[in-house]
Amino acid sequence: MTFDFELLVIGAGSGGVRASRMAAARGIRTAVVENRYLGGTCVNVGCVPKKLFVYASEYAEKFEEAAGFGVEGSLNRFDWSTLRDNKTNEIKRLNGIYNNLLENSGVTILNGSASLLDAHTVKVGDQTYSAERILIATGGWPVKPDIPGAELGITSNEVFYLDEFPQRVVIVGGGYIAVEFAGIFNGLGAEAHLLYRGEQILRGFDQDVRDFASAQIAHKGVRIHTETDIKRIDKLDDGTLRCQLNNGELLDADCVMFATGRRPQTDGLNLEGVGVEVRDNGTIEVDHFFRTSVPSIYALGDVIGTPQLTPVALAQAMKLVAHWYAGDQEPMTYDNIPTAVFCQPNIATVGLTEEQAVKRYGDDITVFESSFRPMKHTISGLPERTLMKLIVHTSSDRVVGVHMVGAEAGEIIQGLAVAVKAGATKAVFDSTIGIHPTAAEEFVTMRSPRA
Repeated sequence: MTFDFELLVIGAGSGGVRASRMAAARGIRTAVVENRYLGGTCVNVGCVPKKLFVYASEYAEKFEEAAGFGVEGSLNRFDWSTLRDNKTNEIKRLNGIYNNLLENSGVTILNGSASLLDAHTVKVGDQTYSAERILIATGGWPVKPDIPGAELGITSNEVFYLDEFPQRVVIVGGGYIAVEFAGIFNGLGAEAHLLYRGEQILRGFDQDVRDFASAQIAHKGVRIHTETDIKRIDKLDDGTLRCQLNNGELLDADCVMFATGRRPQTDGLNLEGVGVEVRDNGTIEVDHFFRTSVPSIYALGDVIGTPQLTPVALAQAMKLVAHWYAGDQEPMTYDNIPTAVFCQPNIATVGLTEEQAVKRYGDDITVFESSFRPMKHTISGLPERTLMKLIVHTSSDRVVGVHMVGAEAGEIIQGLAVAVKAGATKAVFDSTIGIHPTAAEEFVTMRSPRA
């Protein structure tokens, strides 16, 4: 049978673009379907614009830090429209780069929404295309809670394009997105309230990291309300959004942002019609090499329920293409994935939390921990502190977890992730000469286990 394409990818996000380009580079006739924007969530309404906003939110504190060094300055004005529009221009530039990368690789770009007709046929608009293999890489989409007035709130999709900067913000959620945007709004001068229904923000992170980061974030001005949820939102005559909380309190805001989770973006794909099995939460079931219940249809990225991180989707795409065309038979591993939360101060981690290590190894672990005031703040006068933590499997001496809360944590942990991935022991850490004076050297100078 002759197909229009050997590979047709649905979704031009991080995973879809990487798979398309790598396949096309091997001479595979490849097409990618996209109905919104090239680059997916990460480039357009995720990692990239969010990090740009984080940079902006840090300048006010830098003026405060400077005073202790004899540098006088002040933040005269913050212009939201300049930040927003410069960010948008950068995203448009990146969209163009993605378009060129695909075209220069020989990938055919099909603009429109895709729907599966059968195991080898996809409808895009009024056209149908046949493909030997179909790859679904449509990512996720933010969800709002089912409460009265939820339509008055925004999500991470809309926050990058607000007409005006809100002076009072309520952010609902306790994960990456919620915590990061609480810091962004707070740093840019808004009164920021973070509501989380659990006992502590950042569920899934090491408990010491959660507690330490929460205290630091609150000290910088974010109002954190744990064990608190929102029941309804009403819009007052002056435009104020009045939030009714589960504890009976009322909280007024100019903007309510929901960061309460994401769902697989599979609307209109007709998965059930062609026999692709999905889990109760809507994620697509796949095997170790991303094959669905229909042998010619594959899926990867956020839509399959693996860690919702851009580098994970990229790694899956590379693994899949290598499996198809280079004989790679090693399944993807999700151990030791480094990750960061770009709040203030930053959080970064790789490997096991202490709680996970205890569950896996019992008492056979040793914990090293250090909390200190960074050198810069001995003169700046700011009270910010840094936390560093190593989890060691005692019997093997292998470092199985590294955690940090502090400035540039993501940059530091990325390097240490290589050591953890390679199976470095605590003895190797101890024998490594540090770079002085840096915060990072603390990771190779911790000698005494935590009491």
